[in-house]
Amino acid sequence: MSTEQAITDGSTPVGVGVGTNLAKALENCDISVIYQDPGGRVVWTRGGPPPWSSGGIAAGSRDGDFLPEDEAERLWKLKETILADGVSRTAQISVSAASGTRWFNIWVDVDRADSGAIRGLLTTMVETTEQRRREQTLRTLLREVSHRSKNLLAIIQSIATQTGRYSGGIDSFLLRFRGRIQSLASSQDLVTSSNWRGARLQELVAGQVARYCADPQRNIRMEGENPYFNPNAALHIGLALHELAVNSVRYGVLAAGDGSVTISTERSDAGREKPDLILVWSEASAADPSMLKEKRFGSVALERVVPASLGGSASLAFGPAELGYRLTIPPHNFEND
Repeated sequence: MSTEQAITDGSTPVGVGVGTNLAKALENCDISVIYQDPGGRVVWTRGGPPPWSSGGIAAGSRDGDFLPEDEAERLWKLKETILADGVSRTAQISVSAASGTRWFNIWVDVDRADSGAIRGLLTTMVETTEQRRREQTLRTLLREVSHRSKNLLAIIQSIATQTGRYSGGIDSFLLRFRGRIQSLASSQDLVTSSNWRGARLQELVAGQVARYCADPQRNIRMEGENPYFNPNAALHIGLALHELAVNSVRYGVLAAGDGSVTISTERSDAGREKPDLILVWSEASAADPSMLKEKRFGSVALERVVPASLGGSASLAFGPAELGYRLTIPPHNFEND
């Protein structure tokens, strides 16, 4: 009994038009079926025409009439092998389209007569383009995560090495190292929440400086632009802000809690189309300049590590009662929007 015949429960037809409904179901699932005679000529198709043949697949046509020449040749060689040994096989083909390359999984099965002779080939095609694109996107993301993880580990290794070099003992090392790792984690959270785009300056200030303030609105003055730093810049500028904040808690206005630090931005006057951004930190300081100029990790990070990571420059200056830090940031590290 064919699929077009009624299937009954003994009295009432319950499945009239199964073939038509099956074809509709195949079309809804983006599954295409092509039946060919042993010579490769199309006898019928179901499930709608494959997307590479907008006009449909005509009866009597061959693979080369609706597939790219190289793919048609490869597929027919596979079908010849199947006709020779009668074993079903699978393949993948790609077709160029206006929207880009499209991919398909193909299953080729033989259709046998009651005598056992092969009387045709049944080819089933399912488009896998979206699946492959998702897989490619996932692989790209995994490579990006791996790259960023290695960068982050390199930063942590540098922090650990430099902190150990300028620490007097294990207790001092642990205290400073934990603070710097917390600083890095805070900036990393901002970068992650932005889908790896980066972080704004004001967000970095809020995460790195405000937590050391008794009253952030009174203790922090922001002036100038609020640029968006890329991930690498965000991590290193966050580290610089952390070192400046910790130094201020020890020797500057944040120790007393009643003064304010000024964090401002300005543009360099180099006359270029995209001038550098200069980040400036200024505050009153009661520290002995000779003490601050000792080569500890804080000053090394501010004057060497951070500017080198950004491809810029920096200066740490001390007046009679003032501390000033200027970090020159090249334009590839940030955007204004």
